[in-house]
Amino acid sequence: MRRWPFVVLILVVIVVALSAVQVFRPIPAMALANNVPSTYRVPGQLQVNWPSEGAAALSVSGVGLMGEKNGNQQAPIASLTKMMTAYLVLKHHPLAYGQQGPVLTVTPQDVQTYQADYNNGDSVVKVAVGEKLSEYQLLEALLLPSGDNIATLLANWVDGNTTNFIREMNQTAKALGMTNTHYADVAGVNPLTVSTALDQLKIAEIDMQNQVFRQIVASAQVSLPVAGLQYNVDYDVGHDGIVGIKTGSTPQAGGNFVFARYATVGANQVLVIGDVMGQQAGNPLMTALAYGKSLASEAIANLRQVKVVASGNVDATIDAPWAKQVSAAGTSGVNLVGWPGMVVHTTLQSDLSGHSVKAGQIVGHLIVSTNGERVPVSLKATKAILPPSLVWKLERVPSASHP
Repeated sequence: MRRWPFVVLILVVIVVALSAVQVFRPIPAMALANNVPSTYRVPGQLQVNWPSEGAAALSVSGVGLMGEKNGNQQAPIASLTKMMTAYLVLKHHPLAYGQQGPVLTVTPQDVQTYQADYNNGDSVVKVAVGEKLSEYQLLEALLLPSGDNIATLLANWVDGNTTNFIREMNQTAKALGMTNTHYADVAGVNPLTVSTALDQLKIAEIDMQNQVFRQIVASAQVSLPVAGLQYNVDYDVGHDGIVGIKTGSTPQAGGNFVFARYATVGANQVLVIGDVMGQQAGNPLMTALAYGKSLASEAIANLRQVKVVASGNVDATIDAPWAKQVSAAGTSGVNLVGWPGMVVHTTLQSDLSGHSVKAGQIVGHLIVSTNGERVPVSLKATKAILPPSLVWKLERVPSASHP
């Protein structure tokens, strides 16, 4: 009989120990679950008449690639090269809107370059020894009449010589992800200067983020001290909404045209950027210009507002093993500029910590993204979640991960 108190004591100790294990066993973390499909494809199919030869691509700046034909096909790019030349000039010597920048004096070497390029039948802008040209004027001469000799002058100014400048062009292309691009000269005359339609969209989009560059390429003409009135080789500028960007044409490259046009979609103004490369039919450059203008119009006809998330929708749920599931609603809606076939992705970013949630607390973010746009939506708990009770801790079943 004396053994019973001892047995009871042992049982009490065991119960207390087990209870302590239950109470102090780690509590599972709360989890946020996505109620929105992780991938959404805008219904329909992009309606675009791509050129029958060469390559072409279309994108919406900041949103992503609309479509392409032979987009990774490498080919000579002619004077499209000057988009990179201008980028590096403005990188080394930035200009604010309205500024002319440093004034350069034309040297005998610059005139020799002009004469040599002229004799080779290249695209040139006449210069004279002692002529004064501002950085802004030189960029106009580079990008509008597309002076090959001006590209050399600017390269010598920026990096001391064309060899150093070409090296920097290729380093920059690599850094920008232009993996199928190689520059062999500063103007694009050399057929070993090659790129792709997709790579040229990358440098074009970056250039168009610069207000000074945008202003220049949207101009139809420029008047220079010695060369006089010079016209933009991009004959489409100012017509049908075209605001740039750059042409290029050689026998090896055919006709090339990188173009831009603004469009209004709902409350948003967007910039459509595209390119046409390797056109050989008829007058190659005029063929490229015609395709560019039509592709810009077709791209805009495909644009629409896409409602991905509506404000107040239950976009996620909060799961806590000790409580009922609680909804998390988006605090704002997301309407994207899109087109048929565009893929939209959604991912969750949880901000949950601890073991309780207040009603109205921001518990995470729903990230809505396309190739080039990323929109976060805050998620708010619709109800509170209280910490786990002592009864729940004692009654919970041990799990494999938390014995």
